[in-house]
Amino acid sequence: MSRGSAPKVFRRAGVAVSVVALLTGMTVPPAAAGQERPELQETIQAIVDSGFAGVQLRVHDRRGDWAGTAGVRELGAAAKPPKDGRFRIGSTTKPFTATVVLQLVAEGKIGLDTPVGNYLPGFGFDRRITVRMLLQHTSGLFNYTGEYYPDGTVVPGIPWSGKEWVDNRFHTYRPEELVRFALAKPPRFAPGAGWSYANTNYVVARLLIEKVTGRSYAGEVQRRILRPLGLRDTVVPGTSPEIAGPHAHSYYRYQDAGQWKTVDITQQNPSWISSAGEMISTTEDLGTFISSLLGGKLLPAPLLAEMRKPHPTPDPTSDYGLGLFELHADANCSGTTLINHNGSVQGYGTLMYSTSDGSRTLEASINYVDTGAAPAEAYQKAVRSLIEKVFCSGA
Repeated sequence: MSRGSAPKVFRRAGVAVSVVALLTGMTVPPAAAGQERPELQETIQAIVDSGFAGVQLRVHDRRGDWAGTAGVRELGAAAKPPKDGRFRIGSTTKPFTATVVLQLVAEGKIGLDTPVGNYLPGFGFDRRITVRMLLQHTSGLFNYTGEYYPDGTVVPGIPWSGKEWVDNRFHTYRPEELVRFALAKPPRFAPGAGWSYANTNYVVARLLIEKVTGRSYAGEVQRRILRPLGLRDTVVPGTSPEIAGPHAHSYYRYQDAGQWKTVDITQQNPSWISSAGEMISTTEDLGTFISSLLGGKLLPAPLLAEMRKPHPTPDPTSDYGLGLFELHADANCSGTTLINHNGSVQGYGTLMYSTSDGSRTLEASINYVDTGAAPAEAYQKAVRSLIEKVFCSGA
């Protein structure tokens, strides 16, 4: 099948939205400290001008390292977002979860093509659903944050938007509760018969990690990824609503009794999205993570190859491996691929892109007033331009 490129935006923790794809890979020289990159600064300013509150951007490319910000960290204030600020990364959590599962595969504690029910017998999983299908989004399990069908049909999941969510945003969900909610709904398709992005898959993966290790998901992420890589500003918050340290604020706009209200929702209990989207990080830590992962520091080569093995998705611009997207080259680029997993969760958007060897990376956090509407074309154009400047030949 012929595959081109198209503008995309975030992948929400609650529902698939978009992500931008433009690509290439080149050898990176030693970082140039303090260099000026006016073309990058202008582009993130264009993102702010398209209606977003603030942007943090970090780039490691053939010209070295650069970090910059634009906009504001808080509505009504003048201060810019901090260059090293923490933020909720949404679905960019999924590659962390997948990496832990694959490490357990490497240790012989989990079989990639073993039925999930072998490890979690008390849930009544279809015996055809394997561990691979969870990480690949081919299990067919109902997405507990809601299913959105091509014909426009919507089957609601747990509340994660609107006044109901705002009023109950400090509620605690147990991961078992989320999985049982999903299993009580009809599957989207038979196991292995299709592809559909579902947060349920990665909450089941959490239960799998905890079952075979006898330890908490947060503890295993810390022990296996965060501590070895020195990711001191990345946390798995669990039920804690706080973002410690410097951070920009996120906002949510909703209707209440016919009136529009805008609230600061920086603080929330992220247990509703769990291991599918709960983590907090920084652009620097995400850059270290994706470059280390693709550089072979977290997984043995055969399992990294499995993680990157492309499986077709309904989107012709991308395939999905085991926790990572593979985006296809634009005609204006050199023809290589870009690996990414973006994320979004109420008022925070995360961009994370890398060349296939981890040598060139781009990470960004965008804080904004979330209205649930699709981002404007001006935003998509700005992000497309940003990707071109970092990854396309001749940039």
